[in-house]
Amino acid sequence: MTKQRFTLATAAVLALAATGAAWAQKSTADGIAEYRKMLEDGNPAELFEAKGAELWVTKRGPKNVSLAQCDLGKGPGVVKGAFVELPRYFADTKRVEDLESRLVSCMEMLQGFNAAEIANTPFGRGEMANVTALATWIAAESRGLRFNLPQGHAEEQRSYEIGKRAFFYRGGPMDFSCASCHGVDGQRIRMQDLPNLTRNPGDGIGFAAWPAYRVSNGQMWSMQLRLNDCFRQQRFPYPGFGSEATVALGTYMGVNAQGAESIAPAIKR
Repeated sequence: MTKQRFTLATAAVLALAATGAAWAQKSTADGIAEYRKMLEDGNPAELFEAKGAELWVTKRGPKNVSLAQCDLGKGPGVVKGAFVELPRYFADTKRVEDLESRLVSCMEMLQGFNAAEIANTPFGRGEMANVTALATWIAAESRGLRFNLPQGHAEEQRSYEIGKRAFFYRGGPMDFSCASCHGVDGQRIRMQDLPNLTRNPGDGIGFAAWPAYRVSNGQMWSMQLRLNDCFRQQRFPYPGFGSEATVALGTYMGVNAQGAESIAPAIKR
């Protein structure tokens, strides 16, 4: 009888421990989601949105003109819906561009800024800070819309394939690839779930959440900066701003996110 009671008691303890572990894991994920939800009402990204909206209509640069006629893929000056269809091919530059690299092209073509100088400016400074603000506002104008990146042009298809190769390429001292963290379901790092970006991870997840405000460092992060940090974690050198590799990665993730609802600009830990 004593042995039976011991066995039953042990089984009960083990079952309780397993239930507690499952509850703890669930509550951690739920807690992070609740934390983000509480911050959404006061998302500092709104300040960057306001700055971006003003920059769009302000006459600036050597030519003293605004960006109001910038073609983001849906015609000159059309902003709503553009974000969820980028990256895409542009005939005037003869290359696939994401939102940020397209903005720099418009700043050069319309306003007379030097695109190379902007590309070499650190994130958060000078005209690069303005690019981030513009990207934040433009993303906000498509909040709630669903991603539908075009793949009709040969260069768009090529960009997707380059992005796919880059996503799975392993290298560096850590022998990491993008897929090491974001290539399967159910992975976590620290207390954060890692979305599987090889397919549609769902509404407002992964590609559909950037640009985003990072609470941990008080900065607005664009997709280009987000990718830079991924390269840093892989111990790779930073890629060039608007490089073919980063734009192609955006194409790959964006096409995979087909149908996902954009919540950008989001808020992150």
